[in-house]
Amino acid sequence: LVHRLDRDTSGCLLIAKRRSALRTLHELLRNNRVDKRYLALVCGKWPRSLSRVEAPLAKNVLQSGERMVRVSRDGKPSLTEFSVVERFDGATLVEARPVTGRTHQIRVHAQHAGFPLLGDSKYASENAEALAAQLGLKRLFLHARRLEFMMPGVGRLTLEAGLDDELETILEKLRN
Repeated sequence: LVHRLDRDTSGCLLIAKRRSALRTLHELLRNNRVDKRYLALVCGKWPRSLSRVEAPLAKNVLQSGERMVRVSRDGKPSLTEFSVVERFDGATLVEARPVTGRTHQIRVHAQHAGFPLLGDSKYASENAEALAAQLGLKRLFLHARRLEFMMPGVGRLTLEAGLDDELETILEKLRN
């Protein structure tokens, strides 16, 4: 396994068949040479002018062992770039590009900006929870849409994964 996704995140997952490829891919990830794009459905009307969320993130472990992440001056530098894909009544489909790769980064940065992800049981607001329930969304709406990188000896690779039926159904409900 080259990288991990949050438990409820769908989409592209990269697996190396050989240890040499794994080392190369880890190096590309460490040096920010993999362009990762996610689709996320957020609660509210994301402003087009909000294209970057730069806020340091710190991990906390609760007594239950559950990991939570929060914006904190003592956290690690973190940057996510966002762009609006489609607007709906009460929600916005955004593309997120995590420039850094912190735990729960997209989820916490979106929440910090005032637009929590729908279906997010950890970081959602009451409004986001109510809209997700109204739509029948039973999981986090976060999807690893595309990975793109230059693989030495191979060339530029672009890997894409379409939305699953459950998430497509949610978008259709919003469109209608």
